[in-house]
Amino acid sequence: MSEFYIDPDIKKAETLPASFYQSDAVFEQLKDKVFGNSFQWFGSVSELLPVEDFIKPLRFIEGFIEEPFFLKKTDGKAFCFSNVCTHRGNLIFHHEGPSKRITCGYHGRQWKNDGTVKFMPEFSDVENFPRACDHLKAFKTAFLGPHLFVGIDTNMAIDAVFSKMKERIGFLPLEDFIIDPNHNKDYLVNCHWALYCDNYLEGFHIPFVHEDLNAALDYGAYKTELFDNGSLQIGYASGGDEVFDLPEGHPDSGKAVSAYYYWVFPNMMFNFYPWGLSVNIVRPLSKHKTRVLFRSYVWDENKLEEGAGALLDKVEREDEFVVEGVHKGLQSSTYQTGRFSPKREQGVHHFHRLLAASLSKT
Repeated sequence: MSEFYIDPDIKKAETLPASFYQSDAVFEQLKDKVFGNSFQWFGSVSELLPVEDFIKPLRFIEGFIEEPFFLKKTDGKAFCFSNVCTHRGNLIFHHEGPSKRITCGYHGRQWKNDGTVKFMPEFSDVENFPRACDHLKAFKTAFLGPHLFVGIDTNMAIDAVFSKMKERIGFLPLEDFIIDPNHNKDYLVNCHWALYCDNYLEGFHIPFVHEDLNAALDYGAYKTELFDNGSLQIGYASGGDEVFDLPEGHPDSGKAVSAYYYWVFPNMMFNFYPWGLSVNIVRPLSKHKTRVLFRSYVWDENKLEEGAGALLDKVEREDEFVVEGVHKGLQSSTYQTGRFSPKREQGVHHFHRLLAASLSKT
């Protein structure tokens, strides 16, 4: 049973205590109970698997959960299988590239495109072969438009999350968004991964930390909506900055929306701007260090430097300064736990409740 409890009433609730962020044992529990039960984003299918029969070996969360798997495009569809040979545990694929066959280079075991055993040399006398465990384990895949997600051992209803997202961003032609390597970047942040998410999940700090972003947004109108395994923050423009051209019948039709900030439990952020999409993936490395991936998919490059979606690197550096300060502060013996602003920190409260609930599962 988890030692953590977050009151569902935000007016009464206390935040997760400092011990949550300090504990080695809790960090390991998060690996299994939170991330092991999650879906993770890996990119758009066209960039991962550019041609038919293309193989892409990957690991679930590099530096954290090193579960090896590979993606393969067959008949135009993406499939995901364990990259571990069921004979002696060898990695099947070490490099990406075209391959019609799924064959282990160690002893020649082969599998069909559906992952079932096709052939194994010198096994004609083996009884009860193949067993169910001799076939390659298929991992779950999910798609938000062209974007591919993988779950290795999860029951998360991610399609319900995508349905909530599509209520607002369903009008956007995600297939037409193009990856822009010039705006891609990885950041190493000296903090606990959950502190980075805490910061993302509230706009409370914007007037105090982000001068440029605060000028672009109407802080008073800033809005948070919660749903199962995720949340949405809506940024409204403060003046003449770039806003979405929303279609008739859209939930926000007639409003000056400059950003939709979607968070998907536990560590994925999808920030939609009039110029396109910024994907931010938070990957734990240790309880003191986090890698954050920024990937940009551009729809209208003429709007890149306008409104809430401009100066993303500057905003990120400002966020890093405060979350690293919080991480240092939580090492103090004087801090135990905090409280939530009912108006401004609904997203953080929601996140803490999800974390506490996940840790309580047996």
